[in-house]
Amino acid sequence: MTLEQFQTEIGVKFTNVELLKQAFTHRSYINEAANKQLQHNERLEFLGDAVLELVVTDYLYHNFTNPEGELTNWRSSIVRGEILSQVALQLSMGDMLMLSKGEEKSGGRNRNLILANTFEAVIGAMYLDQGYETANKFIHTYLITLLPDIIANKTYIDPKSHLQELSQDRLNATPEYRVLKEVGPDHDKVFTIGVYAKNNKIAEGTGPSKQKAEQNAAAAALAEWTK
Repeated sequence: MTLEQFQTEIGVKFTNVELLKQAFTHRSYINEAANKQLQHNERLEFLGDAVLELVVTDYLYHNFTNPEGELTNWRSSIVRGEILSQVALQLSMGDMLMLSKGEEKSGGRNRNLILANTFEAVIGAMYLDQGYETANKFIHTYLITLLPDIIANKTYIDPKSHLQELSQDRLNATPEYRVLKEVGPDHDKVFTIGVYAKNNKIAEGTGPSKQKAEQNAAAAALAEWTK
């Protein structure tokens, strides 16, 4: 996808297309670029992050009367990197990224962190070029529309907490996590952890730390229980 096609896709025509180009310029690209006047997207990301949080906070405040803690959880769930990167992928943002050869070779176009940061940089560029209302509309169209499913499926609760809630409700038991396997050197271990309820294994998960493996195991158990 080209920048022109992207603007058509999202229904926003930038006055200063250089801002949009900057939003897609990763820091790694600057070192290899012939044009030394190019700027990377980190300042736009910083701005976009603030605009995104304000838009989501404003929406939650005016549409829900829930306590602050719940609203905070909902906001965190929708602005987290995994969600932003998914939306960025859907909008083919990875296609337009300007990366160093090394970053591209290592899969940078599909890396969650880079895509999430780019999404925020695009919001920052849009805010500067078009103003708050356009950025607000973009965020509502592509992000806030996901909120009802997040609330309904309780994905705003971390998997371990959600699984504990379900397990206590269904079985009157607290899930137990057991290390099944760990492989690799100390600096690069991969853990496999099983999650059990009443000594019956529900699922297992892997990760670079016990905590991450436990979260993945809990997420797998939730998927099993909510089929």
